[in-house]
Amino acid sequence: FYFSWKAKQVGMEARFIELAGQINGSMPRHVVELVADALNEQSRSVKGSRILVVGVAYKPDIDDVRESPALDIMKLLNMRGGDIWWCDPHVDSLHDMDEMRKLDDWDTESLGRFDAAVIVTPHDSVTHEMLLESGPVIIDTWNALKGHSSEKLIRL
Repeated sequence: FYFSWKAKQVGMEARFIELAGQINGSMPRHVVELVADALNEQSRSVKGSRILVVGVAYKPDIDDVRESPALDIMKLLNMRGGDIWWCDPHVDSLHDMDEMRKLDDWDTESLGRFDAAVIVTPHDSVTHEMLLESGPVIIDTWNALKGHSSEKLIRL
């Protein structure tokens, strides 16, 4: 967006950058629709479903949540009535997200209590394969489970 702004200052347009920004901005809604569709396939709705968002930082292996799409995904799922939880080894708390709970126990028993999981930001220290073993439907937005297959695995 900075480049687009600079281009406008000299009378040029950067339509490709602006289009990419619009696409990126619409992705949280698309991911929420994927979650809703996946839950519908299991005769469930978002409302009342326990949904885990894995990785809330803006990019892997950092603690910065500014501009993270995970926050928008969580808010949209919450607005639809989902019981939203999150897990990120690099983030201790989320401001203004009190209705969302942090999952501290990353084990198959705890993960098995969720109806769906969304991998938004993969961190090297997270064993994403445990989600496959645990049973929730998984929406993998980063291909963190590359090389794995399951009926419950949906890739972006």
